[in-house]
Amino acid sequence: MQFVLLGFSDLPNLQGFLFTVFSVVYIIILIGNFLIIVITSMDPALQKPMYFFLANFSSLEICYVSVTVPRILFNIEMQDRSISVMSCAVQLCFFLIFGTTECLLLAVMSYDRYVAICNPLHYILIMNPTKCTHLAVSSWLGGIPVQIGQTCQIFSLHFCNSNQIDHFFCDIPPILKLACGDTSVQELSVYVVVMVLAALPFILVLTSYSKIIATILRLPTAKGRAKAFSTCSSHLLVVVLFYGSATVTYLRPKSMHSPGTDKLLSLFYTIVTPMFNPLIYSLRNKEVIDALKRLFFKA
Repeated sequence: MQFVLLGFSDLPNLQGFLFTVFSVVYIIILIGNFLIIVITSMDPALQKPMYFFLANFSSLEICYVSVTVPRILFNIEMQDRSISVMSCAVQLCFFLIFGTTECLLLAVMSYDRYVAICNPLHYILIMNPTKCTHLAVSSWLGGIPVQIGQTCQIFSLHFCNSNQIDHFFCDIPPILKLACGDTSVQELSVYVVVMVLAALPFILVLTSYSKIIATILRLPTAKGRAKAFSTCSSHLLVVVLFYGSATVTYLRPKSMHSPGTDKLLSLFYTIVTPMFNPLIYSLRNKEVIDALKRLFFKA
């Protein structure tokens, strides 16, 4: 049995344009995140926990978009939209695993900023290399068993309504629409997993930033407040962009899902946000800008 990813087949006159746009965006994401990985690894001034996690985040973004974008480009170029059930399951599983890693890593990054601003005298002691490594590894591996289980549960369903997935990649909402019978158990499972692996990290992020903002407001000088907030604003913006669009997608009831809205929201958190992340972290961070200058103009 095979599925058919309809993707953007309803825009036949724009296939060439869409291929160009997705190709350019993919290249921007790869180059932008690769540059961040290079400078955070090579520049002595960026050998800090904050940039260690940023390098992990950039590596994750490359993996995250590589699950979906190459398949989109293949479907548009070859006009072959079929995908085997196994390939669809593998794509969904990796997409969910990397999505979970992003949720956990964003929470870890907010904890790092919390320690740096609220407990600066013990920052180096608390965020030592061993602890940073453990936090990063836990973020990468934390969602694997749960998301493998969730993928197996979804693909254990019988599909009889159609084999056409009205989406540009294998995602949970459009796949559940194809299932026979009652899918309320699977929907409930999705809500529970989202609450545990996305909502709880988001609550940790909000808690960290509430304490950070309270600490910043108590700083005696406006310059000190501006400097402290500038180190957090980039991360906070990324958190809002990612969690906002992803939460709306996965916490809406099945009856409220529409193909057009699902595609738009998915484009936002799977492609648009990863494209802007390197810009957000570099253009709003003086240390990163200086490191990029040293990389390109050190001669």
